[in-house]
Amino acid sequence: MREFSVPAMVEVPDSANLTDAPFTRAIEEPGAIVARRKSGPDDRPAWSAVTAAEFAAELAAVAKGLAAAGVESGDRVCILSRTRYEWTVLDYAIWTAGAVSVPIYETSSAEQIEWIVGDSGAKAVFAETAEHEARVAEVRDRLPGLAHVWGIDAGGVAEVTALGADTGDDVVEQRRRSRTAADLATLVYTSGTTGRPKGCEITHGNLVSTARNAVQGAISEVAVEGSSTLLFLPLAHVFARLIEVATIEGGIVLGHSDIPNLLPDLASFQPTFLLAVPRVFEKVYNGAEQKAAADGKGKVFKAAAETAVAYSRALDAGRPGLGLRAKHKVFDILVYGKLRAAVGGKVEYAVSGGAALGERLGHFFRGVGITILEGYGLTETTAPASVNRPTAIKIGTVGRPIPGVDVRIADDGEVLVRGINVLRGYWNNEAATKEALEDGWLHTGDLGSLDEDGFLRITGRKKEILVTAAGKNVAPAPLEDRLRAHPLISQCLVVGDGRKFISALVTLDEEALVPWKAQHGKPETMSVDDLRRDPDVIAEIEAAVADANKSVSHAEAIKKYVVLGVDFTEEAGHMTPSLKVKRNVVMKDFADEIESLYTA
Repeated sequence: MREFSVPAMVEVPDSANLTDAPFTRAIEEPGAIVARRKSGPDDRPAWSAVTAAEFAAELAAVAKGLAAAGVESGDRVCILSRTRYEWTVLDYAIWTAGAVSVPIYETSSAEQIEWIVGDSGAKAVFAETAEHEARVAEVRDRLPGLAHVWGIDAGGVAEVTALGADTGDDVVEQRRRSRTAADLATLVYTSGTTGRPKGCEITHGNLVSTARNAVQGAISEVAVEGSSTLLFLPLAHVFARLIEVATIEGGIVLGHSDIPNLLPDLASFQPTFLLAVPRVFEKVYNGAEQKAAADGKGKVFKAAAETAVAYSRALDAGRPGLGLRAKHKVFDILVYGKLRAAVGGKVEYAVSGGAALGERLGHFFRGVGITILEGYGLTETTAPASVNRPTAIKIGTVGRPIPGVDVRIADDGEVLVRGINVLRGYWNNEAATKEALEDGWLHTGDLGSLDEDGFLRITGRKKEILVTAAGKNVAPAPLEDRLRAHPLISQCLVVGDGRKFISALVTLDEEALVPWKAQHGKPETMSVDDLRRDPDVIAEIEAAVADANKSVSHAEAIKKYVVLGVDFTEEAGHMTPSLKVKRNVVMKDFADEIESLYTA
């Protein structure tokens, strides 16, 4: 058993809450810029400065409206939206009203929305678009506790603000001051092994302590005066949410964007650091490589990439040699400078999390001049448990624990975490809380190792939860259960850990195929291997996949599948005696079939 601890650099008082930072700054630095709000056309965006005084006034006004609408201290309010300025306003307004914010991914299905709104007992939902409002309306009759649905695009924020026109300042001031570090700030739902999302209870103290220790400790070289970031990951993800809080706590200028508009937004906003998942860095690299090849400069790009990787590796070994430095300087003019310009020209650092970043990719970007600081964490750890920092980096690891956090490797290799960032528990789920927080340590379900310097390396997953290359958590069980419900399907295995999208291996039920062949005029002699290519069978499987996908968001949906010519059996070692699929054995035995789904 190995353990590494980093003491907290910032102690947060018991009376602290998330609203302290914006309201204190409004008094002390009313003209300081908190955020830049996007306006204008998508291809030529403009950014309007929002001062500390303006931001605090906006929060108070919306909080008054929430109070007038009957939202009490401790009530839950959901936000169903993409990342945008209004999300940050609503988060902080909900906290100012003494309530609890509950994020929902914009891609969530009506079924998922029903579960989160129902399980959290939310009194209100802010739904971004008309389509989002329609999804809520689809299940609203099964949500008796839901009193309000406000459409963001439909002017719902202004509507709520108007409700509070006659509410006194003292009402929200008393509400916001009544919250303490121990109080619940947000319920963030994360996939569990059963497939039913569990509500992670993240407190004011979790967010404030983690953000302050990150800004003043873990990433202090990144969060310097004049720093800014453009947030484009979903704010429903705890990783983006923690950065949102860190910008408010640390005086970092915040902007909001999304993937479709990212390049023009980066060019005009010009952030100094970014937060992303590995898939974004892969896209930047692949896009640059493809553009170079299309322009007839493929060989130049390849040489530049090799030089960048070699240069970064040489930095670890001491200092790059004279020849390597000369080559690097040439490619900086030809290639690297253009890549830096594509992300706004001012980005020095990027924080990566949510999935594993390839070691070569990390070296490539550092060689280009953008150091990617890879970290590790879970929803249960309020995002970061560990992170590399500019002055303490080992590419290929996920860094040392952040200040205020202890990491231990159990005897079976599981990563255990304890500290300021660990959730209070799971909402309405005492059994899951007891299991996860055994002996005062959070059992992450991940496998890892600590080196002699305290750097953590993640080596595998103890849990079956899949994490795509984009950092989306996907529980395979609901999809697998839906697929297995189809009469022609015997077994299935959903895959996609570390991949661009979710796929599935499907096997056919030989017994069920006998009557099906007769009903559909198929020759009795057709084998399973023949039938898996039959258009009518394929149509049945397509329908089953489409039905299964209705239960999940677009990001969790099965994009490709392969029908195997053999079934999973206990005899072949693919099933346990209790008829559970042995995931690791199946993935090993059908590795070629899985690989074909991502290379075809």
